[in-house]
Amino acid sequence: MRTRIARFVTVLTALLAAAFTTAAPAQSADNWNPPSHLVQPLNEVWNHVESTYPNLYGFRNYGWDQVMANKGSINYCVRWESDAPVSTALRDQIHAQLKKQFGKWTAAMLDNGTGTNAWPYTHVPVNIVGWAVKNRSTLQWSDNSVDIYVNNLDGGGAPQCAPDCGRFFHQDGNYAKCPGGVARHYDQSLWLTKGFQGGAGGDWGQRVGQEYFTGALGQENIHIYLHEVGHTFGLDDFYDWTPTGQCCFLMKAGSATQITEFDKWMARDFWRHLKSRYGL
Repeated sequence: MRTRIARFVTVLTALLAAAFTTAAPAQSADNWNPPSHLVQPLNEVWNHVESTYPNLYGFRNYGWDQVMANKGSINYCVRWESDAPVSTALRDQIHAQLKKQFGKWTAAMLDNGTGTNAWPYTHVPVNIVGWAVKNRSTLQWSDNSVDIYVNNLDGGGAPQCAPDCGRFFHQDGNYAKCPGGVARHYDQSLWLTKGFQGGAGGDWGQRVGQEYFTGALGQENIHIYLHEVGHTFGLDDFYDWTPTGQCCFLMKAGSATQITEFDKWMARDFWRHLKSRYGL
């Protein structure tokens, strides 16, 4: 209700200003044009989000916030919670697929190569800046292309990149204690855990099984990872309800293996409701 009142006041102020001046600064248009058959289910989804997210508009670490803070890019750390060796070739394959899969979500924000609804980036580079392992010997390369964190463990005993370099721990953007500074900070972690079933995702990154991810490197869509990135961008789960007319889409776990039209428009709708925080 407060949000609706605030929007009404903003519109009223703009109308009064137009009545007493000959010209007013242009504002970004709300170019919202989903296919007609998706209008109702998208409205249902957003109404559900507004009524169930405890801090929907106050939270400031969605994937959108991270991309905007970096002026159009994302930095990743790989948390290798496994004793399986990682060759240089496997490292490079993981990096390539991570970039490709994450890029599927940002590509969903484009129409004919142009950002939809004031989305400002036609391409969002994904940089892998670190690997975390328990034992250095697990990583079978000696180059310094990424930072390597050895036996830096979280409370559960899993290897992690340095918290001093993590956005999750420093959402104010202060990386003064990160050895590599801002350039080597990481926004998200790709957490690959041996024997892990299913997935988890949020503003901190995504966690899936190590065997699952490496076994899917040749696939077009690593769908569990893609689903979890959807959560990073704020999209909800659909365990107990389904929007009108929608049976099968990525964020309804188990019903699709790729980003569908409905997933794409849900992401665009989330951005539409947040873009004003960036003056767009």
